[in-house]
Amino acid sequence: MAITMDGTSGITTPAVQTGGVAVSLYPLVSGTSQASTSGTVIDFTSIPDWVKRVTVMFNGVSTNGTSDVIVQLGTSAGFVSTGYLGATATIAGGATGTSLMSSGFLLRLGGGAAAAAVRHGTVVLTSIGSNTWVGTISLSISNTDYIVTGSGTIALPGTLTQIRNTTAGGVNTFDAGTINILYE
Repeated sequence: MAITMDGTSGITTPAVQTGGVAVSLYPLVSGTSQASTSGTVIDFTSIPDWVKRVTVMFNGVSTNGTSDVIVQLGTSAGFVSTGYLGATATIAGGATGTSLMSSGFLLRLGGGAAAAAVRHGTVVLTSIGSNTWVGTISLSISNTDYIVTGSGTIALPGTLTQIRNTTAGGVNTFDAGTINILYE
């Protein structure tokens, strides 16, 4: 909504151009926050085909076991569980460690993964074209001195339509917190 010089209101459409070509603007959309208090997966489905960036948000998320939490991307054919490239680094009490990704964007806690770990932070996923997505991880553990950072990439076999939050091996159960997505 815009206010005109004579004080009346009217709807305006922004004129945006890139290289002289008009481009569409898409909204910033919040998903529905999901309690991560039970189950082995928290899925977000029906992601529109125009989405170019997704932020996965973790608030007080923990599990009942020591497996690391991972974020997997999916297409209409299902979730992709192989082919992730990248690494995470963990800083804990002044010590550091690194881990390679393979089955998802890895929110690795290093050798000290514990069922009591309470995760807060984001994984930002951005399309760089041709169904290839890059992810940046920024996470901390609120009940101990862990910080997790990392980045990676995955080439999907089709358009992104869904995101899964699970644990490595998919056997641990979520037992606290909430997870949501924000997409644009």
